[in-house]
Amino acid sequence: MVSVTHSLSATRDESGGDVSLDLLAAGLGEEDRRRLARALDMIGPLYAGRRLGTGEDMARHALGMALVVASLNLDVETRLAGLLFAVASELEHAREHLSAEFGEAVAHLVDGLKRLNGLRLVTRARASGGVEVKAQSEILRKMMLSMSEDVRVVILRLASRVQSLRYYADHPSENREEVARESLDIYAPLANRLGVWQLKWELEDMSFRFLHPDTYKRIAKMLDEKRAEREGFISSAVERVSAELAAVGIKAEVYGRPKHIYSIWNKMRGKDLDFEEVYDVRALRVLVDDVKDCYTALGIVHQLWQPISKEFDDYISHPKGNYYRSLHTAVMAEDGRSLEVQIRTYEMHRHAELGVAAHWRYKEKGSVKADSAYDDKIAWLRQLLSWRDEITDTSEWVEQYKRAAFDDTIYVLTPQGRVLDLTQGATPVDFAYRLHTDLGHRCRGARVDGQLVPLNTPLKNGQRVEIVAAKQGGPSRDWLNPQQGYLATHQAKAKVKRWFTAQEEAQTLAQGRAFIVRELQREGATQANIEELANKLGFEHSDNLYLAAGRNEVGPRQLQIALHGEEKPVEEPEVPLRKSKSGGSSGVLIVGVDKLLTQLGRCCKPAPPDAIAGYVTRGKGVSIHRLDCSNFAHMAAGAPERVISADWGEAAGHGGSAYYPVAIHVEAQDRQGLLRDISEVLSREKINVTAVNTLSKAGSARMAFTVEVSGLPQLERALQHIREVSGVMQAERA
Repeated sequence: MVSVTHSLSATRDESGGDVSLDLLAAGLGEEDRRRLARALDMIGPLYAGRRLGTGEDMARHALGMALVVASLNLDVETRLAGLLFAVASELEHAREHLSAEFGEAVAHLVDGLKRLNGLRLVTRARASGGVEVKAQSEILRKMMLSMSEDVRVVILRLASRVQSLRYYADHPSENREEVARESLDIYAPLANRLGVWQLKWELEDMSFRFLHPDTYKRIAKMLDEKRAEREGFISSAVERVSAELAAVGIKAEVYGRPKHIYSIWNKMRGKDLDFEEVYDVRALRVLVDDVKDCYTALGIVHQLWQPISKEFDDYISHPKGNYYRSLHTAVMAEDGRSLEVQIRTYEMHRHAELGVAAHWRYKEKGSVKADSAYDDKIAWLRQLLSWRDEITDTSEWVEQYKRAAFDDTIYVLTPQGRVLDLTQGATPVDFAYRLHTDLGHRCRGARVDGQLVPLNTPLKNGQRVEIVAAKQGGPSRDWLNPQQGYLATHQAKAKVKRWFTAQEEAQTLAQGRAFIVRELQREGATQANIEELANKLGFEHSDNLYLAAGRNEVGPRQLQIALHGEEKPVEEPEVPLRKSKSGGSSGVLIVGVDKLLTQLGRCCKPAPPDAIAGYVTRGKGVSIHRLDCSNFAHMAAGAPERVISADWGEAAGHGGSAYYPVAIHVEAQDRQGLLRDISEVLSREKINVTAVNTLSKAGSARMAFTVEVSGLPQLERALQHIREVSGVMQAERA
């Protein structure tokens, strides 16, 4: 083997063996050791003299990354991918070469790591300040998981960052703080969620050291002992508790760790504590089979060390809101320093680590919005990592990871490097609406990774999207057609629908305003205060009055009453009867005489056999109204002497020659062809339509027809048939 150790300054043991290879191959078989040796042979000359952007020697970084994943007991493919991480940028046809030499699984991991490394410029370009930093960091963490087809790729990326921070510890540089801040914002929380505690602690402590060197040194000094000494104490405490539990026949798993410096600082800052009040600088965890053993273990711990008053919490009897259960106590050890002990069953532990009480959500409380689906996926990834010693088939790793694949969301970039999360299948139009509603309305084209694409092109993870927009304009109705695939997100669809609804409302508003102006001119009241008029009619603003008028909800009569009061009788314009081609009588008898000039009132549109009465107008003959007509009641109250009796003639409604205008109101579920189907019913009934007004909103349609009928029996037949039309909910005479 051509050793790469001359470049890595590795040491050899007394037998001449390669210490780096021994550490790399720890826990693996002889064949895996030979594969690692071949990888070292390959990268020696390939990486020679090459340096990363950090300034670190490429070969040293590769070995450091591989040693980190080896310390996590990950499989040989992951260790090989760590060594070979930069081959893709240094060797032509790297994918084929790696697949042939080390297997498809290794080539797959190296490819995935290369994709994640491509996010470095994006993560460095996060928005600065306040909520935006947290939001973008959270999206970037999800993006990293989404773009990785194998959870081991994410672990490799974390290992690479740990190695970079180790390099910065010995080689300070001007961008060290920037990298440390990025590590705290993105990488440490990701390691925390995946339960890779070793990497989380190191990422946090080293980043904290670079960002706040004085505070770091002060806390380190206050600990008043070296890390090795703290770990020695923990090891001794584990042995004592394990022995005492075994002596009383309790099978238990006891382990512990010293509290790392960043965690201490967070607790001091978050709870406003002095260092002396932080009791979990050193901590043990005890796992037992059942609840009874939990309390027995608690008694043993309190026998071994003096309990600290007010530092005991029984979350078994009184679980937290997320059903977290455990016993927490703090004791004073022989050296005068505190020790925290957590005691729980294995089932409680699984719930705390992988269930809804997940430790990572507790640690990040208040900074990340709850998302149950995302939490479930994180829990599955952590479970998968906990099985890493049991999974030996690489294809099984990939299949298991797909169970937690974040394939319901994609992550794309703006030209400025901001990351947006969108629904799988989202298009450039969805992207434009996500950026800004007005940009979505004006969207006319898009470039994806610099290439012009159709607006209904589904976007993919990691693509950079630029929108081409018109200076003004609105969306196309085609965007709402699901067959054409322009929109995938509910938010964008809702914004397009609202735009068209607003346009229809604006048209209705204009029609209503024109109607009000026209009626005011007729009444000689062009100087009337529109706001006061609207208030009299029960509307808060004039625009509400215009909309109601545009929808035919306010007519001339209401305006006249609002303008003049109810004392003044108002003579409605009349509607002349339409005679048949053969001519004939109107069918209305006035005090027994059928030759007087009569007109039907437009306000109530009477038709046989409605009960009717006449009202003598000035110069226009007799106006005929239904007895239940409110307009007729007002006129009769103002001038009762002008009311005369009226009745339908014998021929009216029985094959007579006159046709009577009648208003019909229809409410239905909006659909294509609805107006056509209703019109066909009226046509079959030989009913003439003289006016129609329709309004569609939120999936509902309201239609107002004016039709001519020979009598009410014909109208009732037509209404019955209209009610049978698909989607019609109500059809009544107005």
